[in-house]
Amino acid sequence: MIKRLGILFLISMTLFSCKKGVKKENQKLNVVTTTSMITDLLKNIGGDTIEVNGLMGSGVDPHLYKASEGDVNKLVNADIIFYNGLHLEGKLVEVFEKMESQDIKTIPVGACLDKSTLIGSDYFASNYDPHVWFSVNNWKIITEYVIKQLSVADPKNSVVFETNGKNYLSKLEALETQLERTIATLPKEKRILVTAHDAFSYFGKAYNFEVVGLQGLSTATEAGVQDVQKLANFIIEKKVKAIFVESSVPKRTIEALQAAVASKNHQVTIGGTLFSDALGNPGTNEGTYIGMFDYNVNTIINALK
Repeated sequence: MIKRLGILFLISMTLFSCKKGVKKENQKLNVVTTTSMITDLLKNIGGDTIEVNGLMGSGVDPHLYKASEGDVNKLVNADIIFYNGLHLEGKLVEVFEKMESQDIKTIPVGACLDKSTLIGSDYFASNYDPHVWFSVNNWKIITEYVIKQLSVADPKNSVVFETNGKNYLSKLEALETQLERTIATLPKEKRILVTAHDAFSYFGKAYNFEVVGLQGLSTATEAGVQDVQKLANFIIEKKVKAIFVESSVPKRTIEALQAAVASKNHQVTIGGTLFSDALGNPGTNEGTYIGMFDYNVNTIINALK
């Protein structure tokens, strides 16, 4: 609490003492993003016409992320900030509110989605599952929204944004086709996905998977002994072949689940590591949204077959 208040105070003082100058005509739009998925999206749409600064890198858990003093300069000097919203970046909400009050445009991309299509939850602050990027259709809607917001912020480059966005949307459509083809090779009765936390419900809804997370929607919650035992019984009953670690969540929870299954004289393998709340390392295929989604699906299908 003290640290959060310290960050908010530092932002207030920085905003008070450092007023932005007039932007030069040929100066690039300074865009700040939170999660690596949003960073990748903005780079695809903006290309070389904007400057993108992402706060969260590979393996970073947005549920628990706290703004550092090093983030403050990025935020207060931004022309526009894109974040997920839906309380994914729970510890940054007050920071974004402070930005907005100082006329720095902050855009929660999840807000563009029709609430009737969102997955609700009685156990999460926003009452909606924030992991909306695991529906490619959601990501297409968000892409179109970001194109419009960039065009408003930087009208002189609107044609670039629309062209890049159209190309990216075509790639997303191709991704959907490829995913459906790969998933079709797995019988429906084997489509049970057990992961560290409940990040894949939109994926399950789109591709008819039963999805079970050991932790809840937020990694801020802890799985208790009863949760582990209950899920171990479920795995045995459903004859689940593999369970999955997540890159942004400590693997000890899944290892504890595997041990609980073993204590009941059954075996379940760890089928691999999935990218959930963050992309892979920059420069790798998994370091892009499209590459991450393709990798995840292939990892899931290969382990469950």
